[in-house]
Amino acid sequence: MKSAVCCIVFAFLGSSYAFLLGGPAHASCKVDWTFGTSCDDVKTKIKAQIAAWTSADGCASGGEKCLYTFKSDNSNTLTATHTTPVHHYVDDLTFTFTPTDASSCKVHGYSTSETWYAHLDSSTNYCNLRNLITGSALHQVSGFAETTSDKICTQFSSANCEKY
Repeated sequence: MKSAVCCIVFAFLGSSYAFLLGGPAHASCKVDWTFGTSCDDVKTKIKAQIAAWTSADGCASGGEKCLYTFKSDNSNTLTATHTTPVHHYVDDLTFTFTPTDASSCKVHGYSTSETWYAHLDSSTNYCNLRNLITGSALHQVSGFAETTSDKICTQFSSANCEKY
């Protein structure tokens, strides 16, 4: 009975947050980027950054630039996970690549918590994605642009990716 009440309370809080604040009902983030380089180049750099941050070494200073795991890669989609270093929550990451021409690429990034009751995440899902972009220096590529908002990215406007 006690666990049923907890489930109802969490469900209510999550749906209330989404309704009142306009954010996702579940801790997640959707981001769209444009890069002035080929999708093959963008994908290669993101994969290399995931590989560079697989160990716990990047967690030592209190950040979360660590514990990424590559899952799969097909022609236009790359998947990975990120595990938070303190509580070991797992978030699923998906990058979808759409070439706009030979020298530019649109990427849709999506991060979502595997924890079913997660509603607020202190912008962790945003930072899961953004840290890979900045870590691989893709944010410095000519033509870089990023689009997201609190409505599609949990707590985006309060993001501190040096912490997460």
